[in-house]
Amino acid sequence: MPARLLRLGVNIDHVATIRNARGGLVPDPLRAARIAAEAGADGITAHLREDRRHISDHDIVRLSREIDLPLNLEMAATDEMLAIALQHRPHAACIVPERREERTTEGGLDAAGQRAHLAPFVAALGEAGVRVSLFIEPDPRQIEAAVALGAPVVELHTGTYCEVQGEARARELDRLREAARLGTEAGLEIHAGHGLAYDTVGPVAAIPMIRELNIGHFLVGEAIFVGLDASIRRMRALMDEARPKAHPGAPSDRPAARHS
Repeated sequence: MPARLLRLGVNIDHVATIRNARGGLVPDPLRAARIAAEAGADGITAHLREDRRHISDHDIVRLSREIDLPLNLEMAATDEMLAIALQHRPHAACIVPERREERTTEGGLDAAGQRAHLAPFVAALGEAGVRVSLFIEPDPRQIEAAVALGAPVVELHTGTYCEVQGEARARELDRLREAARLGTEAGLEIHAGHGLAYDTVGPVAAIPMIRELNIGHFLVGEAIFVGLDASIRRMRALMDEARPKAHPGAPSDRPAARHS
């Protein structure tokens, strides 16, 4: 079967980080989401953290109501975040690990060790029609746990791959390939993200089982120099160059946006 287009989810958290550094209303994450849509993004990702360090509740309200792209809400497995997700019913919810003292997400969710805790969150979101994703390490145990939990999607943590060099990076890329293969064979949809930049995205984008990449911090940082539209268009082009071309006339693989 011909490979379909690899989707790009643009994470706009750090537009909100810049806004919150000074207070006020600018730069506006909603404007960033609209620019991302024009530049070739297939979805918008936003992480509503417990301490609200970047994305706010009001941002989620506006993104849910006012953008045409699917919204992927990154969230911790807490009762507060579940209530918010069920209220807004985004297209997708990606359950991520979260520690208040961390600067950014520092690794994958331990789905294997937290199955009992995660099960009711996966079930409640799925029953509400929200596509559930688990942000995990590229590890067979975590893949098996995601399948057991009934999550239809996993997002493989690419942070370690991006941080190391040489043979260590090659080993991490092999881990990502193997996890993508195992997950696909188990019936999961495979996404990947964290730390990806222009010089690291190609080998990951070339993994044919991966259906979506979520990228944010690098794009917002690069936008300082070239603009957000240009940074996203360049990332989109690099992804497309690395990916086998879809057959002309193949159906679009972009998920339809849902609004509550």
